[in-house]
Amino acid sequence: MLTVHTDAASDMGARRSQAFWIDLLNPTAEEIAQVATNYGIAVPSRESLQEIETSSRLKASGQLLYVSMPLAIQDESAGFAPVPLGFVLSPQMLVTVRFSDVHAFSRVEARVGQKQDVGSTRVFCALIEGIVDFGADKLEKLSGDLAVVSARAFGPQTSTQQHDKRISQGLHECLKAIGIAGDQLSRNRESMLGLQRIIGFVLKMATDWMPPEEKTRLTTAQQDIVSLVDFEAHLSGKSQFLLDAILGFINTEQNDIFKVLTIVSVVGIPPTLIASMYGMNFHDMPELSWRWGYPYGLTLIALSVLLPILWFKRRGWW
Repeated sequence: MLTVHTDAASDMGARRSQAFWIDLLNPTAEEIAQVATNYGIAVPSRESLQEIETSSRLKASGQLLYVSMPLAIQDESAGFAPVPLGFVLSPQMLVTVRFSDVHAFSRVEARVGQKQDVGSTRVFCALIEGIVDFGADKLEKLSGDLAVVSARAFGPQTSTQQHDKRISQGLHECLKAIGIAGDQLSRNRESMLGLQRIIGFVLKMATDWMPPEEKTRLTTAQQDIVSLVDFEAHLSGKSQFLLDAILGFINTEQNDIFKVLTIVSVVGIPPTLIASMYGMNFHDMPELSWRWGYPYGLTLIALSVLLPILWFKRRGWW
């Protein structure tokens, strides 16, 4: 979809001198060719926007700045590949190329419609600030999610709950939640780092023609990103700690199960041995003619079970 924003109104047939923002959402080949013909700007393809080399993400051609970054979302239809976002910035015009709905764009479009943000650099700064705010909100939500997981994992539990099978299910749910949070943190960090490189590149290359007000806005956004990256590193460390702790809890649960099975197997060996010995049908067995042989055998089997159990309890293993 091609949307052209002009000083007067959004108009597909607006003159070149009036357009200051061209937004391409999942552009077709015809729309890309139309932008190239009408405005003389080569729109980068999705493949070029997805390249990870810095030289491919940050390029300058005169006063045209080509920058791109990965968004903190993934495209399921493209094999869960990161969704790229591209900008082509000049003093007169901004071209944005995106392949997914971005929260910041709808807000900026509303401001442009109200004539609050007019001009390529002002729209660019507003988009950058919106993406930074969205990343901050995402990190705040992930911080809350990890706090919930931490409370579930380390919260107080009664003695009756410790042997409840729901504890094991809860640990598995916490493990899944940590995996989701870790994946989102990783993608959010990649997005923030890409955005940080874009801001630094634009401030350096557009220093001659960018208004001081926009430079200040970008510098402030750059400082915010530094703090967000530090906070993301803190959350990543916390998620790793919770992952190790919950895996330790799961291993402890498994060890308790194996301990019970081991004790049961050890307790079951002596009575099995006694029962198998007295179950042999030899003619010259001395106990075969005993009057109290059967009660004697049962008593011996019972003692062989009780004595190991009492010993295990005394050692605190049961």
